Amino acid sequence: MKIAALYDVHGMPWALEAVLAELDADAIVFGGDLIGGPFPERVVDIVRGLDAHVVRGNSEREPSDWDRERLTSEELEWLAALPLTESLDGVLYCHAAPDDDMPITTVFTPDETLVERFGSGTVVIGHTHHQFDRRIGELRVVNAGSVGMPYEGEVAAFWALLVDGEPQFRKTPFDVERAIAEIEASGWPPAREFAAENLRTAVTREEAIAVFDGGGP
Repeated sequence: MKIAALYDVHGMPWALEAVLAELDADAIVFGGDLIGGPFPERVVDIVRGLDAHVVRGNSEREPSDWDRERLTSEELEWLAALPLTESLDGVLYCHAAPDDDMPITTVFTPDETLVERFGSGTVVIGHTHHQFDRRIGELRVVNAGSVGMPYEGEVAAFWALLVDGEPQFRKTPFDVERAIAEIEASGWPPAREFAAENLRTAVTREEAIAVFDGGGP
C-alpha cells in the first residue's frame, strides 16, 4: 500500500496543489497544521474535496484571528473535531505526539525521550518541519517534513510516501513567484516577512533545530 503523508501545509495552496498533481498513492494522510498561513480557506477546501485521512495539529486547535476570519464556523468546527491520530497499514500518524500536538521532536531528540513519547512501532509526525528517520529498537519515528513551510534549506514542498510501511522522502517544486505575489497582495499581516524568510530564501534544518532546542518554535 502506498500512503502519502502530507504535513504542515500552513495555508499554502500552491505547494499543496503541486504535490497532489504528481501524487500516486492509495491513500493520503494530512498530518495537521493545514491552516496557520496565508490562505487557510483554499487549503481547507482542497483537503475536504479529497478522500483523505486528516489529523489535528496545534493550528487547528487554536486558529489564529486570520484563520477565523476566513473560515466558516462549520469549517472551524470540522477542524477542531479532527482526531489526534490515525492508524493506517500498521503505521500511526500524528502531528507531534499521539496524545499532544505540541511536543518538539528533532533529529537530535534523545533516544530515551522518543521511546517515552512514542513507545514502539512506526510513527509518522510533523510539527518541526524537517525530515528525518529515527530508529530505536522497536520504535521508528519518521518526520514527513512540511509541504508549506519546510526547514530544509531549499524552497519546495517536502513530504513522505510510505510504501508498505517503508518511508520515502519526497520534495516537489512549485510556482514560488506566484506564491510570493499572491501572499504579498493578500493582506495577511506577516506576508512580507514570511515571503522573505521562507520563499525568497530558505530556512535550513540547522537553523530551525537551534531554535527548537533552544526553547521551541
